[in-house]
Parts: sequence; C-alpha cells; structure tokens
Amino acid sequence: MSKSGKKAVKLINTFRITIPANQAAPAPPLGPALGQKGVNLGKFCKEFNERTSHFIDGAPIPTDIDVYSDRSFKMVTRQPITAWFLKNAAGIEKGAARASHEIVGRVNIKQIYEIARIKQKNNIQMEMQSLEEICGMIIRQAWRMGLDVVDETKEMQA
Repeated sequence: MSKSGKKAVKLINTFRITIPANQAAPAPPLGPALGQKGVNLGKFCKEFNERTSHFIDGAPIPTDIDVYSDRSFKMVTRQPITAWFLKNAAGIEKGAARASHEIVGRVNIKQIYEIARIKQKNNIQMEMQSLEEICGMIIRQAWRMGLDVVDETKEMQA
C-alpha cells in the first residue's frame, strides 16, 4: 500500500505484437493473446482501431504493450515495416526467394522517396538522418527483396 492508502500499480507484462490496422477484434488470434495477459479487450481494440484509422486497412502495425496490475495498459504503435511499404508499392505479395537471381517487381525513385519521408517523419531513430541516407537504405532493402529500382525521369528522357 502507498501512503495515500491505494495499492501501487505495477508493470506486470511487456510484449510486442503485430496487429492489422483498423482490424483489432477480441476474436482469435488477438483476443486470446491479449486476454491471457490481462488486457481489457474491448478497450484495447477500440483504442487501437482509433489510433490506426489513418493507415491502410490491414497494414501490419508493430505494437508494444505494457500491462499493469490494475488491468490498465499502455500501447505504443509503430509504422509498418519498410518491407511492407515496398511490397505495397511494387504490388507484390512476397519478395524473391533468391534476390540476386530473380526480379519479382519494380519500384521507382519517387516511391522510394515517399517511403523515406514517411519513415523519417514517424521513426525516432531516422529523424536525424537525411532523406538521401534513408532512401539509400530503402533501395538496398528493395534490391535484397528482388525489386528493380528504376528512375522514371531517365526512362522518359531516353
């Protein structure tokens, strides 16, 4: 008991789960995963869906959840991973099995730049990096996924 006569609220569990944007529901697999941790499912689903309403439905949202002894929780939602943005831009479902030997899709520099802007604006670790550095990282990841990165401005001039 604390000096005020109330029980102290303690952190009892911390975990990360990836949830599709705007699609949190108490049904499996999310319901049992959160229910066994003591999270109020209705409150969690409502709050999560409100926070992710600006994302494309179904975008995979990495979510960190702290659960406290009074069944309250703190949730931190993050941006979808870069691979999701690249697959979405290229219109593919998965990357190449052997990236250096296979091209499974194509993205252009403008798409890379837009992904970089999103990542820089919403990712604390990337706020200090230039857009050019972030674009370079995204281009390297695109290549590893088997995506061809093209500069449409050069193709138009040819």
